[in-house]
Amino acid sequence: MPTTQEFLSPVLALVAWTLVMWVWMYATRIPAMKAAGIDPQEAAYPGTWAHRLRPGIRSVADNYNHLHEQPTIFYALMFFAAMTGGGDGTSLALAWGYVALRVLHSLVQATFNRVIVRFSLFALGTVVLMVFAARQVLRVLG
Repeated sequence: MPTTQEFLSPVLALVAWTLVMWVWMYATRIPAMKAAGIDPQEAAYPGTWAHRLRPGIRSVADNYNHLHEQPTIFYALMFFAAMTGGGDGTSLALAWGYVALRVLHSLVQATFNRVIVRFSLFALGTVVLMVFAARQVLRVLG
């Protein structure tokens, strides 16, 4: 049985990765906005100017946003498992698998953005998350 710190390490890893994507987003977005002549005040309404950026620039920002969507389920499951005795080795392996798939998803979306590859990684990550959740539900229901 992993310690709580070992078990929650994938949470820290995904948080750190999300912050890497934040840096990547602004390191690409700010220069791209300047190059496109977009006034920072236009950012108050993202739908009105984002189309003026190269797709690769938008993809990094889209991925940063994606890291605030489904991973919230992951975070909740991890803390639930850690607090209720469900933080076993299998759950830890599933957690690291999920984190690895999210990082790969990010790299695909932020670089060559091939939708079928990105979708496959997302779908596989979702299956991992579903297995993790099902294991916790079955454990709690006994």
